[in-house]
Amino acid sequence: MLEVKNLRAGYGAINVLWDVSLRAEEGALTTIVGPNGAGKSTLLKAVMGLVPATQGELRLRGEPLAGSRTWDMADKGVVLVPEGRLVFRDMSVEENLIMGAFPKARRASMPNNLERAYAMFPRLKERRKQLAGSLSGGEAQMVAMARGMMAEPRILLIDEPSLGLAPVIVQEIFQILSRLKREGVTIVLVEQNTHMALSVADRVYMMRSGKVVLDKPASEVDVKALHDLYFALDGQSVG
Repeated sequence: MLEVKNLRAGYGAINVLWDVSLRAEEGALTTIVGPNGAGKSTLLKAVMGLVPATQGELRLRGEPLAGSRTWDMADKGVVLVPEGRLVFRDMSVEENLIMGAFPKARRASMPNNLERAYAMFPRLKERRKQLAGSLSGGEAQMVAMARGMMAEPRILLIDEPSLGLAPVIVQEIFQILSRLKREGVTIVLVEQNTHMALSVADRVYMMRSGKVVLDKPASEVDVKALHDLYFALDGQSVG
């Protein structure tokens, strides 16, 4: 569904991604793990057009994404849930969710999608009139994910959803990810909690220093070997 081939991208004169290639199959959950600074978030931003690609290809269902504007990606069915639980702090929970239905093609189905979001995240329904800026970290993450689902994405890019959250909230977030996968949503998940990521993933990529050093089905990944790669010398890889 999503294909990245020999991608290079970065910030001005600083290149971050070096010939990165990966595939996210339709209906599957693809997870990208790796240490801080590996380029994982930059990769998601490059897919969304937030970071310019200087080389390589980005294709969605066979169609090139080169030149696509970030604000048009939701119309293509691609939605990013960014790192850091970014919410509109001075707006209510419900207003935040409604913002997720901004694409014109999604506005008619907004009421139904709102009820679906509340069914998936019951706590948000209880807090629907509360300002998003007053929520706990876990609740804010739920808002960010539910807001992404309001656009009816065919592919959902999620960046570090468990970062800084209590274990019980992390379990809840990953239960939602499993549910979305069962419902047929294609998910690309960037995550540092390798145990949790492997528990829901179909395929695993690991990045180090802007390069892919591991590409395997999740069922074939040895957790110890994966963790060893975090501290491997640059250039070591596992096919």
